[in-house]
Amino acid sequence: MFMARVAEQGDRFEDMFSFLKDGVIKQRKDGHFTADERNLLSVAFKNLVSPKRTTWRTIIAVEHSTQGGPSSQTQAIAQYKAVIEERLHKDCEEIVALVLNYVLPRLAQSYGDVPKNVKDLEERAFFWKMAGDYYRYASEASQSTASREQRLPRFKKGALEAYNRAMELCKSGLLRPYNSVCLGLALNFSVFHYEVMGDPLKACQIAKESFESAIEVIDECSEEHFQEAQSILELLKENMNIWAVEAGIEFN
Repeated sequence: MFMARVAEQGDRFEDMFSFLKDGVIKQRKDGHFTADERNLLSVAFKNLVSPKRTTWRTIIAVEHSTQGGPSSQTQAIAQYKAVIEERLHKDCEEIVALVLNYVLPRLAQSYGDVPKNVKDLEERAFFWKMAGDYYRYASEASQSTASREQRLPRFKKGALEAYNRAMELCKSGLLRPYNSVCLGLALNFSVFHYEVMGDPLKACQIAKESFESAIEVIDECSEEHFQEAQSILELLKENMNIWAVEAGIEFN
């Protein structure tokens, strides 16, 4: 963890990822990660893929702006987009593999197959959500022929399975609806259905159910966690309203 933090301070996020992967995730005997350690993993993973996601979006914008231009230019942009997609997919799949092959099995080994308390539930939900998120990122950046035909079906299936596993944990009854992991899961899962699956109705249903469940008991939320919960709730409501208008959905 120490060298990962050093790399983070130097903005060396690929090194940070390597330190965490080889020196922490693969070597750790105890599957438990504290909230601070989970945050460190999130920072490393996010900063590993974010530059490639940004590059991909830039290429898409350039591609749209140059439509109708020389065929050589169009072909060059398409080829570069495919290269960036492949690199992004490789990173996302490596992150998912670490979560599914190391982190979650060690949690089960340490605490048993069935979660027994809030801490255990939250930790497992966090990592299942993380797996879903990185499958989603890969799904969103899958426009090339190779990506659509060879990898996208696997990414979509993986995201659905991971998000559903996390949702089952959040709905088990031990985690409160305003728990930040559960709210973040609802936010990201609903975005997945809207952006990747093209299902605004399902996206709205997930957002609405999570929003209403949390609002009913938000007074129970501690001051320490209230601001984070409130910010996610605002995003859920905003998305839900936009999607409902676009899709012509009316909620009672």
